[in-house]
Amino acid sequence: MARKIIVDPITRIEGHLRIDVEVADNAITKAWSSAQMWRGIEVILKGRDPRDAWMFTQRICGVCTTVHAIASVRAVENALKLEVPLNAQYVRNMMVALHAFHDHIVHFYVLSALDWVDVVSALKADPVKTASLAQSLSDWPGNSAKRFKAVKEKVKSLVDSGQLGPFANAYWGHPAMVLPPEANLMAVSHYLEALDYQRKADQAIAILGGKNPHIQNLAVGGVTTAINPNRDVALNMDKLYWIKQLTEEVQSFIKQVYLPDVIAIGALNKEWLSYGEGVTNYLAVPDMPLDSAGTTFDLPGGTIFNADLGSLKEFTSFKDEYFRDNIKEHVARSWYQGDRDRHPFDGETIPSYSDFDPDGKYSWSKAPRFNDLPMQVGPLAQVLVGYAKGDERIKGYVDDALARVSSLAGVRVGPSVLHSTLGRHLARAIRTAVLSDYALKHWQLLVDNIDRGDLAIMYQPTFPAGEQQGFGFHEAPRGALSHWIVIENGHIKNYQCVVPSTWNAGPRDVHDAPGPYEASLVGNPIADHEKPLEVLRTVHSFDPCIACAVHLLRPEGGELSTVRAL
Repeated sequence: MARKIIVDPITRIEGHLRIDVEVADNAITKAWSSAQMWRGIEVILKGRDPRDAWMFTQRICGVCTTVHAIASVRAVENALKLEVPLNAQYVRNMMVALHAFHDHIVHFYVLSALDWVDVVSALKADPVKTASLAQSLSDWPGNSAKRFKAVKEKVKSLVDSGQLGPFANAYWGHPAMVLPPEANLMAVSHYLEALDYQRKADQAIAILGGKNPHIQNLAVGGVTTAINPNRDVALNMDKLYWIKQLTEEVQSFIKQVYLPDVIAIGALNKEWLSYGEGVTNYLAVPDMPLDSAGTTFDLPGGTIFNADLGSLKEFTSFKDEYFRDNIKEHVARSWYQGDRDRHPFDGETIPSYSDFDPDGKYSWSKAPRFNDLPMQVGPLAQVLVGYAKGDERIKGYVDDALARVSSLAGVRVGPSVLHSTLGRHLARAIRTAVLSDYALKHWQLLVDNIDRGDLAIMYQPTFPAGEQQGFGFHEAPRGALSHWIVIENGHIKNYQCVVPSTWNAGPRDVHDAPGPYEASLVGNPIADHEKPLEVLRTVHSFDPCIACAVHLLRPEGGELSTVRAL
């Protein structure tokens, strides 16, 4: 007999997400993903100046700030057919890479690692054996017996005090937690170090963007980061070398700690390489543009269907018609008026709440579809697109990581294991390593361009009469993000955001096809119905951001506050 388990809210994510699952014979047979907030930013933007949209949209979320700002200015530039100076592209590229460093490091260590790492078990670890394990994975300077002994003592003091702080309220001792004590101690030590290195990425973003979160240096047409090698108040060589130093320090952590940790945890949980597949249609967008027009990129984008790498069809520019013409959002199972699917240019965001109905409407999230099919987005999508394309850098990292997983697990694994819960984690770590290489490449491109005497940072936009439509995309840490704008006589007529967590967390569509979260949970084991750790593992592997998928909540309605629009 099927039993229903409700996890509400899912913690260690951004926003409020409810997951319902039916379980029979200790395995999930059906799932529902319900976003429990409503987003109103798209309504707020109507009638405003398009040049201001990026400042509003990056307030959709306190984590996904830079990414919405980038997608927004690109959407307006697309509508105006406006290119940006090379310096602006390089500055933007460096910022999005640095933002991804911070985001991916925090996601794994702070938001997901505790699904796999039993902190209390670390008290049983031998620091010398822990050092031996860690040193077999990398030559990171922090992998010493002295360091691990100090961390073990710190964990003991927390446990003895009865106040576990950030390590409280987890499923310690759960039968699905199989890491040996030494691996747990190693991971806890790296968790603490990760807090320092994500901060270094934030420092570099702040130097370029003025502050973080909610950067201040973007503009339709470029950036406002003044470049002058001879001025202290501008982006000069001292600041650029400071950024480079911080980037290199974070890169070392990514390659010597983060990526090896994901490989080790994956290999030591090898049975989970077969769980969490779900939707195997993938969508990623190209990014890190190398020219002013956005026609050549370092990061590849495209679509893959039915896990067939041979089905790859690439997106080739910021104006790509294949991308533009094939996206629609369904609301048949969402708490919005109507039941028809709409293209984002024609999109509506009219709330219409009812009770949770598993056979009807049950989520504030819309259900995006590409060519009428559900698509999984995220680092896994981009890594698979790059692998299918034969991208040398991505393929090199993937093949090396899979070889290391095979060696540690004692069983040969190939690219097919990436279609899994742990595959999403590995792809995210690989993407972070790739971005660390490109961040330094684009730093050098910027420095070389400045050395040639080019200090341009912005082209002034002009708004013609009549209507213009534009879209801007960005491969954000959680996947393909796109903003869609309709401008009429210099003001916003319509604005829609199709975000990664809408793609992944969305409910069923009019055809009853489940979204990626829902599909990926089917088949997962459930060892303890009272502690559904296996649900958290797979949902967390997507890095949910429900604040992006939906936004603003006041169940009882009414006026929250009155402000004067400037």
